[in-house]
Amino acid sequence: MLGSGAKAAKPSFVSYISPEEVHIKEPIEKEVNPRLLPGELLLCEASTVYKYTQEDCSNRGTYGKLVCTNFKIAFLDDDSASDDNEPQFKNKIVGENDITLQCVDQIYGVYDEKKKLLTGQLRKYPERLIIYCKDLRVFNFCLRYTKEEEVKRIVSGIVHHSQTPKLLKRLFLFSYASAAPNNADGRNQTVMFDTLEDWRDELERTKGNVKYKAVTTNEGYRVSEKLPLYFVVPICVSEESILKYEGRGIPIWCWSCPNGAALLKMSAFPKEQDDSTSQMQKAFLDGIYKTISKPPYELLKTDDLSSSLPSLQDIQTAYTRFKQLFLIDNSTDFWATDVKWFSLLESTNWLEIIRRVLKKAIEVAECLERQHTNVLLIEESATDLCCVISSLVQVMMDSYSRTKSGFQSLIQKEWVIGGHGFLDRCNHLHKSDKEEAPVFLLLLNCVWQLVQQYPPAFEFTETYLTVLSDSLYVPIFSTFFFNSQHQKDTNTSGESLKTQSGPFRFLTVWDWSVQFDPKAQAFLNNPLYAEKPKPDKSQRKTARFKHQRQLSLPLTQTKSSTKRGFFREETDHLIKNILGKRIGKFINSSDELPNSFREFYDGWHSKPVDYHGLLLPRIDGPEIKVWAQRYLRWIPEAQLHGGGTIATAAKILDLMEEVQSLQVKMDEEHSQAISGDLHSASVLSNSARLSSLFPFALLQRQSIKPALPTSTWKDLEDEDDLVKRDDEFVDLSDDMS
Repeated sequence: MLGSGAKAAKPSFVSYISPEEVHIKEPIEKEVNPRLLPGELLLCEASTVYKYTQEDCSNRGTYGKLVCTNFKIAFLDDDSASDDNEPQFKNKIVGENDITLQCVDQIYGVYDEKKKLLTGQLRKYPERLIIYCKDLRVFNFCLRYTKEEEVKRIVSGIVHHSQTPKLLKRLFLFSYASAAPNNADGRNQTVMFDTLEDWRDELERTKGNVKYKAVTTNEGYRVSEKLPLYFVVPICVSEESILKYEGRGIPIWCWSCPNGAALLKMSAFPKEQDDSTSQMQKAFLDGIYKTISKPPYELLKTDDLSSSLPSLQDIQTAYTRFKQLFLIDNSTDFWATDVKWFSLLESTNWLEIIRRVLKKAIEVAECLERQHTNVLLIEESATDLCCVISSLVQVMMDSYSRTKSGFQSLIQKEWVIGGHGFLDRCNHLHKSDKEEAPVFLLLLNCVWQLVQQYPPAFEFTETYLTVLSDSLYVPIFSTFFFNSQHQKDTNTSGESLKTQSGPFRFLTVWDWSVQFDPKAQAFLNNPLYAEKPKPDKSQRKTARFKHQRQLSLPLTQTKSSTKRGFFREETDHLIKNILGKRIGKFINSSDELPNSFREFYDGWHSKPVDYHGLLLPRIDGPEIKVWAQRYLRWIPEAQLHGGGTIATAAKILDLMEEVQSLQVKMDEEHSQAISGDLHSASVLSNSARLSSLFPFALLQRQSIKPALPTSTWKDLEDEDDLVKRDDEFVDLSDDMS
């Protein structure tokens, strides 16, 4: 015992070994080779690479081999050979330690503990390599024990093949298609909208064929290379009008409401024109507006999205700031940002952009549903924000778009065939950062808000949306790797390696069997989906009443929060600019629009929810949330082992399976009618082994102490006190073994 005045002895222990050698996993002795896809070539590799585990500052990790191919960067250790232990939980194309070249966001080298962004030719090679991915994974490799020549080859190879500009046909998409030309085109009931018949069927489904027609004017792309081969316009629009300005100024049909009102979009004329040209274009537009405003068409409202929504640059800036909150490679950084999380989140403006987009979609839905008016969305190319708003409106108003096949068909119609520039917006070729913008991710974030607010209304799950966002960066599917249908068609012709003739046959992302086994695909389907009952004339009213009583709960009217700050209410001035903006030249005044909007919004939320009717997202205050599964799934500290929504789902699936088995015993004649989609219950039977962010985070990190603070958010003291005190942790290692 030391006296009260005595000082503790200064530690005299000195370590002569590096931190990596303390927690070392021996280098692999057996040769482990990467699994190569058809057309995939090994470009360079390096042995004795140490991969850090994303944990605390213990420098824990494992040795292995780092390789780079024309498809991916992969780390191979002795666990790579045992990847088939639980294949139903894993992506068959991209493994846990695989990074497709298109998924690489930024690469940093560490020189004497200083980080430096790596681009182009390197004069000096780093001792550590940090790779930040677009799906928010962070890989940290130590090259200190790797041979110098191998370090030069692997670092130069990774930087060159993932960061330098490339030609379109240099993408792995073409190598894969040419090496495997007989791939089946698994559409899985998804309507591709690449034929005239698909458009006519959609017109018939929405009862829009009375006022609108599918046209073949652009066959051979004689009107515009930006337009699809087939599209739908009002019947009164002539072929000459479509040809006059290469499709600009022409209302293109998106969807028809059951009451007859339609959602349209239009590519605007360039703003900088000489006076004579501008006058001619104005006269042309006036003629189009007058034509489609006469009976049998409803009153027309126009909305210029470039002035009523954030610009693409604003969206890109907000998302760049937002994703930095989740690109965390150690516990110290996580807890350092935790105490100021909400202020950092507010400063990104990402959630505010999501809220504004959802509010705009509600505004359009009100015009269609309540006012019975056509809405014409206008944008410079009509391929960015037009796609977001038109898709959201259809998800909110058309229950078919909330099924998996319906949502996939919607993406095909509005985005893929509609001409969204995936190649440029995702910057797959690394040619220009100026064109990059997460427009499609913005849509998925907005749809996720609806999915988490109204789960029974959707046939798919948030896991489906997450893997769909990941598929943006998997270059074996053509779905998200072209700017237009014309670009795809002109690059489809080519010679395959096997047949030496014939066009490329690209895969579509909608064939989920390519990436996932059947058991994993079960997590893309919502077992609690309130499937639309088949119409029965004799019991139609009774069935409708029963459905609403069983599946809906009355919602109280939403009240505005009295608190201000992060989730603050907009000022009257901002409301007038966003919601009260004049959206049509045929409307006398828009001063009453905010009150009308609020009445429509509050009125809908005061009634029971019809999961097969109109859905309006809740956008007040903290109702707009962070998509936790996508953004937090790689951060160990954010996971609850054996808990979270996945544990709840496991219990529900077990209960449903038990109910089904009892029903079969009670009534054998109905046994064949029992849905077979719930076989996934066995997959979740051992929920204690799963993370709250399953299926993306199994117990895959070798963590000695899972970071699970016993304190809750409500018990947190002020920030100063929180910084001073130590966190308590619960050791779950015994329970997980």
